[in-house]
Amino acid sequence: MKTFHCNRCSHLVFFENVLCERCEALLGYVPELREISAFEDAGEGRWRSLHPEADGALYRQCHNYSVENVCNWMIPADSEDTLCQSCQLTHTIPNLGEPDNRLYWYRLEVAKRRLLYTLAEFGLDIESRQEDPEHGLAFEFLEDGGDGSRVMTGHDNGLITLNIAEADDAHREKVRTAMGEPYRTLLGHFRHEIGHYYFSQLVENNPRWLEPFRKLFGDERADYGEALDAYYRDGAPADWQASYISAYATMHPWEDWAETWAHYMLIVDVLDTSTSYGVALLPDDPSEPTLTDRTPVEDASFDNLMKRWYPLTYALNSLNRSLGMADGYPFTLAVPVVDKLRFVHRVIADAGNKSSTSQSSKSPAKEAASKQAT
Repeated sequence: MKTFHCNRCSHLVFFENVLCERCEALLGYVPELREISAFEDAGEGRWRSLHPEADGALYRQCHNYSVENVCNWMIPADSEDTLCQSCQLTHTIPNLGEPDNRLYWYRLEVAKRRLLYTLAEFGLDIESRQEDPEHGLAFEFLEDGGDGSRVMTGHDNGLITLNIAEADDAHREKVRTAMGEPYRTLLGHFRHEIGHYYFSQLVENNPRWLEPFRKLFGDERADYGEALDAYYRDGAPADWQASYISAYATMHPWEDWAETWAHYMLIVDVLDTSTSYGVALLPDDPSEPTLTDRTPVEDASFDNLMKRWYPLTYALNSLNRSLGMADGYPFTLAVPVVDKLRFVHRVIADAGNKSSTSQSSKSPAKEAASKQAT
């Protein structure tokens, strides 16, 4: 993710911020610009963007921003929508009458918005349930029932369900330890489940990708229920790290794809952030990992991404150990895993290119600013 600044005082701000800590300007995310903007009050619930690319456009706060305090996205002032593009995708929210559920809802929405930001940077299209009632993307945030019924996090024809217990740090850590997982995050769940969604969107019915997919990941027509039972009965093969990014990826080709997709998103997001911050590694000993390449990730080849990834994770893990924490990147990328990541990169690049050629490369706000400038 790129760095953001307050347009009124140039103070560094974060993607989740709602207020500039220096000048107290209202902040909000403008999806059309893919930018955090500072705003000034224009009266009657309207806010004027101070971002130079917005050309003084007026916006309103998403209802879940102004009323529920779980969002920070903005809506064009003349729009009939009350919810932003992100919140419209959430079809079921937690029961807010229960203690802590508002906090969990907030954490879920924060992770979802980060997911949507990266998908937009990839140039990937999203069809909502309103646009495609049968297969459009939607989210449900549910909790286990008092009768002992369990909510399973998963994906079904575009509907992504997340158990809100995953937003409880203590619960998630307990499950991570019990499952023997080195890495389990809320954002990771979103990345994994959206991988299932894009398998159906980009690979499942595409002859160009389906056969290459089967050569790398296996035949997805294998019975999923049997594979699931076998995994939880027998566990992953002892040598799984030689071919898979995680133990869970060994369960079925669908899960291998989703785990690999999620990992690719992690790599690109971290590299994008480090590049935006100008992170470089310049050791005194030239034999140690070095990183000076600042090629924007959207312009980088897959080989370029991988070349930069090793030194960055080496530094990341070293910093974590200095903090007395576990490695921030507890993974090993075997050659077959890299091949799978390369395949994901190709699928995303192809889909992103098609999306960019089927619509204007500039958002309406950017188009208006460009016309005025000329």
